[in-house]
Amino acid sequence: MRLLRLLAGLICFAIVLPAQLKLPPYLTKALPNGVTVYVMKKAGVPLVNINIAIKGGRESEPVNQAGIASITADLLRKGTTSHSASEISEELDALGGSYRNRTDEQSTLLETEFLAKDFSQGLSIIADTMLQPSFPEPEVVKLLGQRRDDIKALKDNPQRAISAYAHAFFFGPDHPYGRIVDEQSLGHITRIDIERYYNRMYTPPNLIVAVVGDVEPGAVLRQLDRVFGPVPAGTPYIWKQPIELKSQPACRMLLVDKPASTQTYFYIMQPGINAHNPDRAAIRLVNTVFGGTFTSLLNEELRIKTGLTYGARAYIDRDRLQGMNAIETFTKTASTARAMELSLSTLKVLHENGITAAQLASAKAYLKGTLPRSLETGNQLASQLIRLNVLGLDRSEIDNLFQRLDAVTLEQANAAAKKYYQTDGLTFVLIGDVPKFKAEMTKFAPHPHEISISQPGFD
Repeated sequence: MRLLRLLAGLICFAIVLPAQLKLPPYLTKALPNGVTVYVMKKAGVPLVNINIAIKGGRESEPVNQAGIASITADLLRKGTTSHSASEISEELDALGGSYRNRTDEQSTLLETEFLAKDFSQGLSIIADTMLQPSFPEPEVVKLLGQRRDDIKALKDNPQRAISAYAHAFFFGPDHPYGRIVDEQSLGHITRIDIERYYNRMYTPPNLIVAVVGDVEPGAVLRQLDRVFGPVPAGTPYIWKQPIELKSQPACRMLLVDKPASTQTYFYIMQPGINAHNPDRAAIRLVNTVFGGTFTSLLNEELRIKTGLTYGARAYIDRDRLQGMNAIETFTKTASTARAMELSLSTLKVLHENGITAAQLASAKAYLKGTLPRSLETGNQLASQLIRLNVLGLDRSEIDNLFQRLDAVTLEQANAAAKKYYQTDGLTFVLIGDVPKFKAEMTKFAPHPHEISISQPGFD
């Protein structure tokens, strides 16, 4: 019996003990032409992830050509100098491989996965699409048409469209994060523009290749060197200088009218931080308490206590350039003003009173219990290696995160709450049946701007 109790105690201890957050060992090499490569062995599952990033992302797009980074990436597998789109798809299918891409604020990422035994064939397919795309005119025309249809579909779904309107209004057209893909920007993109963007951005100094899987790292490094090493170096992308976001002298608001909508979706925004902010550990903890979990202050007030919404959250960007700090939620049309008032009063309590010692301890435990799950798969690990490189951070950003979280004192957390969660100079964006709540909005911002969701663009 005594032994059973001891075993039970050990099991409970193992369950509550947070997993460590450490990157596994990996090899890295900078090829002479500027390509950066990472190789990490992850045994146990016979898979390999080959992820390739192109530095720049949305930040690198010309002012009037928002979307060209993701469009260029989409076209890579639509034909090369030696293979048609259908042939590329057939080769991928034959290997059971996956191939997808996404573009964020500072990079375009190609994420692929193959069986480890098919690494060489998979790498050959990816290298062909990356290094020899042909950008067939019919595929360009088709993709641009699909993107226009996507914008129409987006505006039919206000829960998705609110983000585009919020970013456009908050950052503005002079900031790369405020340039949203719309009908006008698509009209400025031609095949020639795509080819020029590709030639400017897809150069070795801008490429990062991360391979994670059941492979032999030394052999993979040699193979990557053979494939990417001979590519002419080209010119590296020059990052934009830091752009400081300042609080507005007065609150401002954009109302996007969607007639007959039964719900109102809204963002409440203010300047946030960048990935290097020295207070980022404290802010992460504060935001977890404020709006990062189901039991957060925001969700408790707006969902659990009042039932005004099915969910409310707060998030704070951690990108290369300073981003936004935002509250995001939705409610019935009739309760729009009440939900906004409650969101703002909860923000005010955080700003003035901060969080408690118990809440801080709970946030630390929550993050230490959940963050290890973000480094479980090969794709997650490869993406994390790339993100650290793009943001100019080293592996200590992950390896020492738990120590930095533990080191945050209650005084530091509450200083961050007061500094980064302001109650003045806020920016509001709402989508809904505007005439039904417009009269109440002047209490939040004296002169709201109003547009229709049916008009072109997002600003």
